[in-house]
Amino acid sequence: MSAVWTENEATPITRERKIERESHKLEKRLCRLVGQAIVDYNMIGEGDKVMVCLSGGKDSYALLDVLLKLRQRAPVNFEIVAVNLDQKQPGFPEHVLPEYLTRVGVPFHIENQDTYSIVKDKIPEGKTMCSLCSRLRRGILYRVADELGATRIALGHHRDDILQTFFLNMFFGGKLKGMPPKLVSDDGRHMVIRPLAYVPEKDLVRWAEHRQFPIIPCTLCGSQENLQRKQVGEMLREWDRRHPGRIDNMFSALQNIVPSHLADGTQYDFKGLNITGVASDDGDKAFDEEEFSQSFTLPALQVIKI
Repeated sequence: MSAVWTENEATPITRERKIERESHKLEKRLCRLVGQAIVDYNMIGEGDKVMVCLSGGKDSYALLDVLLKLRQRAPVNFEIVAVNLDQKQPGFPEHVLPEYLTRVGVPFHIENQDTYSIVKDKIPEGKTMCSLCSRLRRGILYRVADELGATRIALGHHRDDILQTFFLNMFFGGKLKGMPPKLVSDDGRHMVIRPLAYVPEKDLVRWAEHRQFPIIPCTLCGSQENLQRKQVGEMLREWDRRHPGRIDNMFSALQNIVPSHLADGTQYDFKGLNITGVASDDGDKAFDEEEFSQSFTLPALQVIKI
C-alpha cells in the first residue's frame, strides 16, 4: 500500500518544495497571461520605450516584475523605465521605491509634484478624491512620458479593475463602458497599455506575497471605505467565491459584444434596419432557448448603496 502524506506529516523540505512549485506555476501563469494580452492588443513593438507607472502598490510592482521577465525572452527589443509620482502625501516613505528600483537594476525617474495639497484643498471633506487625483496624475505622467521619450505608458490595472469600472459605469453612469487594455491618451499623443488586463487580482496578491514587494499604501484615499469602487469590488469577490468561473465569463463578455442585440443606435443602424430575406448572424435569437453553465442570482447587489 502506498503511503498517504498529510500536511502535518510533510517534512519542512517537502513543504518548501511545494511552495516553490506553486510559485513557479504562478509565475508561468502571470507571464502567459501578460504575454497573451500584449500579443492580442499589439501593446509593445520593436524599439518601444515602456514607461511603467509605479505607485508602490502590489499591481504596479507585479507589472514591472513580469515585464522584466518577459523582456528577457520577448521576440522584440524594448526598453523599460519605471516612473513614480511622489504626490507629497504626509508620511510617504520616499526612500522605498528608489532603493527597490536601484536593487532591481531598473532605470527610473521620481517625479515630485504636490498634488496632495491641491486635492485636499479642492475636494470637500468626505467627498471622493479619486477623480481629481487621477486627472492630475494623468497630466503629469503624459508630460513625463514626453520628457523621457516613452512610446508606451504602462498602467497596472488588472482584470478585476476592468470589470469594476464596467459595473461602476453601468450602475452609476448609465453607460456600457469599461477600461480598455489599450487606448490613446486624452491628449491624443500617447499610447496607454494595461498588460495585466487578463490577470485576476487574487494572483497578484499571491505574487506580491511571494516576491515580498515593499508595498506603500495610498494614504490619500485608502481610508475612504465607502467608495463605490470598493463596494463593487466586494460584490465581484463575493460572486467569485460563490460562483467560480462567473468573473471569467463576465470578462469574456467584454470581448464578445453584439451591437445588434443592444440598443445603441450609434453603434448599430436600427433605424435603417430592413427585411432582406437573407439569413443573418444579427438575426433575432430572442426565441432560442438559452443555455448557461450556471444559475444567476444577484444577492451581492445589496452591497451597492447609492
